[in-house]
Amino acid sequence: MEGIQNPISRTVEEVFSDFRGRRAGLIKALSTDVQMFYNQCDPDKENLCLYGLPNETWEVNLPVEEVPPELPEPALGINFARDGMQEKDWISLVAVHSDSWLISVAFYFGARFGFGKNERKRLFQMINDLPTIFEIVAGNPKQSKDQIVNHNSSKSKSSGGKPRQSESHTKASKMSPPPREDDDSGDDEEDDEQGAVCGACGDNYGGDEFWICCDACEKWFHGKCVKITPAKAEHIKHYKCPTCSTNKKIKA
Repeated sequence: MEGIQNPISRTVEEVFSDFRGRRAGLIKALSTDVQMFYNQCDPDKENLCLYGLPNETWEVNLPVEEVPPELPEPALGINFARDGMQEKDWISLVAVHSDSWLISVAFYFGARFGFGKNERKRLFQMINDLPTIFEIVAGNPKQSKDQIVNHNSSKSKSSGGKPRQSESHTKASKMSPPPREDDDSGDDEEDDEQGAVCGACGDNYGGDEFWICCDACEKWFHGKCVKITPAKAEHIKHYKCPTCSTNKKIKA
């Protein structure tokens, strides 16, 4: 079977390329080729699996006979549930199982080719920047970190200033802050490339960090730098950073 024999990957980039190829095939099966996929999943047949192949194609087939299999196997018997559910719900269920299978195959390769901690982390970050198959099938694909930053940057430039979030819980969520803009317009391009910096420690934005924006000065801060946790932030309607809070007391 091509899905089992084909991929021989040794670097993070090669494993990610294999992941993207299989993912593209699965997306085709559950979107543009969905009617063909539906027809192939006859409940009267034996246990069937949906395979995504590295060349961006897909196939419905019986599971491999060898035990243990050379690669992790997709969900078994997807055809049996086809007529017992709404078609949309069944497709979504297959999508969720397909996402899980893709992750298991990618990290199987990671283990097989001796990926260390940093390589596994980089592989996961590359995978996590893509919307899941379920999100695409359900019509709610997530934005990657880069897309969020670029969107905020464009919004900032078109409005002549930083985008102001109307809902405080959006500011207090774990997300990519907008690119930093200084008073010196000559540095705008350089700042956009470097990204936002914490108003307290001056460090650049890093992935998987909680940030919060001050409603007064509109600067972004690491939650840990201003001693605000995500749980605490949910109860703050209008957040003011330590500097703005101090200035208000002095003026009073």
